Amino acid sequence: MTYCVGLYLDQGLVLLSDTRTNAGVDHISTFSKMQVEEVPGERMIAMLSAGNLAISQAVWNRLQEGVMLEGQTHTLRDVPTMFRAAQLTGAAVRAVFETDGPALRAQNIAFDVALLLGGQIGGQPQRLFMVYAAGNFIEATEDTPFLQIGEHKYGKPILDRVVTPETSLVDGVKLALISMDSTLRSNLTVGMPLDLLVYREGTQRVALRKRITDDEPYFRSVREGWSNSLREAYRAMPLPDWVPG
Repeated sequence: MTYCVGLYLDQGLVLLSDTRTNAGVDHISTFSKMQVEEVPGERMIAMLSAGNLAISQAVWNRLQEGVMLEGQTHTLRDVPTMFRAAQLTGAAVRAVFETDGPALRAQNIAFDVALLLGGQIGGQPQRLFMVYAAGNFIEATEDTPFLQIGEHKYGKPILDRVVTPETSLVDGVKLALISMDSTLRSNLTVGMPLDLLVYREGTQRVALRKRITDDEPYFRSVREGWSNSLREAYRAMPLPDWVPG
C-alpha cells in the first residue's frame, strides 16, 4: 500500500508520497510513486499513484506513448487543459483495464489503482484531481483543498483541522509531512523515503522536488516536535470529573 497527499492552495500545490511497495513480507521494495511531465513556462503536470504498481506504471507509460481520447491520440505534453489531462488519465486507466483486467481477474487480483493528478497548463488555473480505478475523477475545491489516496485515514485529521486555501506553501509542506508521519507511525505498509514536490501557482515549472530520507534534519524535527506537542496537549487536557478516582 502507500500514502499520497496533495494540497490545493492559493499559492500552489504541495504533493507528497511515500515509496514503499509491498507484495508480501518477503517482497518489500522502494519505488517512486511520483511522475512529472514538465515543459518549463508552458506546463507542469505531476501524477502520484497508489495501489498495484504494475497498473500505475502501465498507466504512466501509456500517457507517455499516447492515449486515444475522442478520436485523437494525445499525451500529457499536448493536452490543452488540466481537465483534458484528467480525462486522458482516466482513458489510460480504462485502456490498461481492457488489456490486463481479464488476466488479473483470472488470478483473483483486484484492479487496484488510484491517482492524484495536479498541475497547470499555460495561463489556465491550476487544478488537482483524484482519478479512480474506473477512470472517473473528482477535483479538489476551496471547500476541500486536499486529496489523499492509499492509507489516508491516519493522516487526515490534521489536514481536516488546519488546511485551508489560504495556507501558505511552506505551511503546506509542514502539514503534509505531519500527515505523512502520522501514517508512517500507524501503518507498516507505508515507508520511507518520501518524495516531495512543491509547485508555485502561475509558474508552469516545479519549484522544489526533494527526496526526504530518514536522516533529513527537518523531517526528524517535525516527527519529534509533533510527538512532543501531542503529549503535551494530552497532559494539558482536563480530566473528566465524573469518573471515580
